[in-house]
Amino acid sequence: MGDGLTRLIEVMDRLRSPGGCPWDAEQDHASLAPYALEETYELLEAIETGTRADLREELGDVLLQVVFHARVAQEHPTEPFDIDAVAHTVADKLVERHPHVFADADAGSVADVHARWDAIKAETTQRDSVFDGIPVAQSALARAQKVVGRAQKARLAVADEAGVDIGKQLLALVARAQAEGIDAETALREATRAYEKAARDAEQR
Repeated sequence: MGDGLTRLIEVMDRLRSPGGCPWDAEQDHASLAPYALEETYELLEAIETGTRADLREELGDVLLQVVFHARVAQEHPTEPFDIDAVAHTVADKLVERHPHVFADADAGSVADVHARWDAIKAETTQRDSVFDGIPVAQSALARAQKVVGRAQKARLAVADEAGVDIGKQLLALVARAQAEGIDAETALREATRAYEKAARDAEQR
């Protein structure tokens, strides 16, 4: 690994320390939260429609959010942690959930890998429900697909009331997308982009 990440951490430390940037110094996790969401959406846009340079820049902006939050966390009076602890935590999780790579488990098929991941996750997170951990702040469409996906994985029977109102009709489309292996959020963004382009073209006529 090069020294770029080390440099970023040092720059963030300088900005956050006395004599650094007043704006950076006054931020906390809550004030930074909207930027994490915004940068994530900009990264998705770069993946879907941007150049390689756009992708590199937006990945950097997402990385900055992680480094910034870790720097804020480092200052907690009773439970501090730093970027190194964050990295170790996610590395430990990856090792734990890939026994077919880091231990002697048989890899099997992709479906087997997914099933093993879900089983290990359920065992280690000790959640009361398969739906625990789905962020409420997700967009309605993305959250619906996550809920439907987990219900299907758990083979939970849910009454089909798709024809009752428009909300349930939308949910039925999400269930169809899930069954066909389509990310509903991405599909809607692509369709919206095409619609917007057509509308802009019409606007210029």
